[in-house]
Amino acid sequence: MNPDPLSAPRHVRPRRGTAPAWPTEIQTVLISETQLQRRVRQLTRDIQRDYTGRDLVIVSLLNGTVMFLADLIRHLSLPLRLDFIGVSSYGVGTESGDLVFTKELRLDVRGRDVLVVDDILDTGRTLKRVTEKLRQLNPRDLHTCVLLDKAERRVEKIEADYVGFKIPNQFVVGYGLDFAERYRNLPFVGVLKPEAYQGGAPE
Repeated sequence: MNPDPLSAPRHVRPRRGTAPAWPTEIQTVLISETQLQRRVRQLTRDIQRDYTGRDLVIVSLLNGTVMFLADLIRHLSLPLRLDFIGVSSYGVGTESGDLVFTKELRLDVRGRDVLVVDDILDTGRTLKRVTEKLRQLNPRDLHTCVLLDKAERRVEKIEADYVGFKIPNQFVVGYGLDFAERYRNLPFVGVLKPEAYQGGAPE
């Protein structure tokens, strides 16, 4: 599937009710709220087409997928079940560290069609470990869906089946993605200024 082309980055214009710190810490809007909603609807149509007549289990990775997942499933008219895997691979900095599973699946996925939903595919370490873990549970088939694909950082040989946007190697936040648990509630995907994260977690 070919993701929508990204518009040229632009400076953030504060929305009504936006916290004052956001315009100074966000360098550019990479993907606007309108672009996100349009692309998510397109992904939903692709998933709907491919899984029509099948009983789907969606396994979502916590916590960055929350906004993407909510928008995705509200447009699906499929019989589906939903569960979550908790995975942590970042500390207070920007480099991925040791992968830790913080929540296990509750549902039995044996013999079922499983779609893994994640916010971003960059090095591929997280998605590879998660899909390996799920395959051990013997699903009937297993596919993956990611909002963002940062291919320049890939170190594992893995690609997603459904991709929202291909993005350059920039540190992005918003629409569920965070830095030190901040910025998740931004309605767009924005590029964080280096000075906002190079010093570690904000106070």
